[in-house]
Amino acid sequence: MSRILLLEDDEALGRGICMALETPNCTVTHCSTRLQAIKILQGVVFDLLILDINLPDGSGLELLRTLRQNGTSTPAILLTANDLELDEVTSLEAGADDYITKPFSLAVLRARVNAQLRRSVPVKQERIELNGFILDFTRMEFSKEGTIIDLSKTEQRLLRLLVENRGRTLPRELLLEKVWDGGEFVDENALSVAVRRLRGKLGNAPIRTVYGVGYTWEVSK
Repeated sequence: MSRILLLEDDEALGRGICMALETPNCTVTHCSTRLQAIKILQGVVFDLLILDINLPDGSGLELLRTLRQNGTSTPAILLTANDLELDEVTSLEAGADDYITKPFSLAVLRARVNAQLRRSVPVKQERIELNGFILDFTRMEFSKEGTIIDLSKTEQRLLRLLVENRGRTLPRELLLEKVWDGGEFVDENALSVAVRRLRGKLGNAPIRTVYGVGYTWEVSK
């Protein structure tokens, strides 16, 4: 399931974009102000951002700059009524992956969005060497500086999600859904317990709690 955040203050255009992009395998969260987008981004991990540049409370371009400075690498498409070459260059230099000038065809937007989503699909790594750990998810063999680490299947799934998305904060809801295959009937305390056990087994692994949101495998800057 792909998740898209759409920041567009034109309600009619926003509804049209949502209708064009939503499928059984893709959901679109629509917001109309920069502040709304910031609040949503604090609790949800998205696969793609579509940001209007001119907003009633600021600029989608400035929001993107801030996200990139904070280490967010989520692909982003900027929408704007400005068609000057300088505007496009400025957007790309700020970290945009694509730039679309209004008015545009929804079919073209859909094609651009699908292209970004294809590029952003993470390649699952079966063997990862990281922070002194050797994590082999195919053989289910894990070690730290030569010392074997015995992990349960739940701990393995949790660890894999964290290291494959290192540098990104994964919300508790997403971890419950992925680690426990839906998570509907799992007590939220189960995640806290699993994280605590995983930390205990891994020792000094950089698993950080982002209070009120979830967890992240922290990447040194």
